[in-house]
Amino acid sequence: MTVTVGPPKGGFKKKLPSDGTSTPQTPSLAVQLSYLHQPRPFKNPYYTKNVNRRAKNLKAVLGQERERERAEREARRLEREEAMKNNPEAVVDIPEEVPTYTTIEAPPSVLPHRHLCDITGLEAPYTDPPTGLRYHDKSVYEIVKGLSTSIAKDYLAARGVNSIVK
Repeated sequence: MTVTVGPPKGGFKKKLPSDGTSTPQTPSLAVQLSYLHQPRPFKNPYYTKNVNRRAKNLKAVLGQERERERAEREARRLEREEAMKNNPEAVVDIPEEVPTYTTIEAPPSVLPHRHLCDITGLEAPYTDPPTGLRYHDKSVYEIVKGLSTSIAKDYLAARGVNSIVK
């Protein structure tokens, strides 16, 4: 004999007693272990959330920052122009935050120095052992071989090398 087990009749909902009294429901384990209603002493009890504040994306924040900096630069420019109108002989000081060729500082490069051809100025993977001149390719090497020692010394001096040419 085969017995099939299915859901109980009437579904899963419990029926309320017909006499009008309800049985107290026992809270589930999740509700019993919940920290939702526990006191939080680390929170400020007087904090009220600002409902007018909305989250901004990064693009909006950066755009506002650029606009604020532009407005500051414009205000400084107008201030300098006003100072020049009042006193044309006054020397206008350049603010320290404006980079100029004399104020830009950069650390030394971590890349190795590029060797350049003494004749053409192109990248020079080769060096002539007798003279120490750097050259780009075979056609330039033919020119380097034909140079006199005094001209080779001049090329080396232009590069800042004072070596003895044999």
